Amino acid sequence: MVTTCQARGRLRLPRATRRLELDWKSQKPHHNTETHLFMPGIDNLYLDEVFRSLRGHKRLADDAIAQLTDEQFFAAPDAESNSVAVMVKHLAGNMRSRFTGFLTSDGEKPDRNRDREFIMHADAKREEVLSSWEQNWHLVFETINSLQPDDLGRTVTIHGEPHSVLQAINRQVVHYAYHVGQIVYLAKHWKGAEWKSLSVPKGQSEQYNAELLRKRGK
Repeated sequence: MVTTCQARGRLRLPRATRRLELDWKSQKPHHNTETHLFMPGIDNLYLDEVFRSLRGHKRLADDAIAQLTDEQFFAAPDAESNSVAVMVKHLAGNMRSRFTGFLTSDGEKPDRNRDREFIMHADAKREEVLSSWEQNWHLVFETINSLQPDDLGRTVTIHGEPHSVLQAINRQVVHYAYHVGQIVYLAKHWKGAEWKSLSVPKGQSEQYNAELLRKRGK
């Protein structure tokens, strides 16, 4: 049996797997809805999975960033590489451009200056960089949460190039995963032996698998 809840005219999955409206600070659900019996369509499942994936990307980056000192946050490994702070700034700028007026305006906004996203001034403050990061992730989550299944086949443009909504979302999910990977890799580099693993710790795969089996009662 598959249970879903109906909200804003579309189907929602059970709490464990459905897209959740988030409080943009805590990323916790701030509402509960009455459940009903429905069969979710693939379009609903896709939107829920996109939401889950993006939320996972953000959590991974947040957990890596939280381990860094301010010096490490702003440090670049060499003159041709980006700091974690620059990658955070770039992602925030990309999100604002792509997801503001997502269905009604081009994804590359005329007021965006992409090159400036890769410049970090000496007086930049960590809290200001992260405030923009949080605000623009909130915009992403709100936009994804507002989409209806029928929207997936609509056409939007990025740099004037037509994309289906599904293609435009996939483009951003891949782009954000790419940079989140860079953030985690660089954060791990800076922390060295002090790094707290965000996945299965190195050399502990057997213990991890055994613990999973134990929890499943096998």
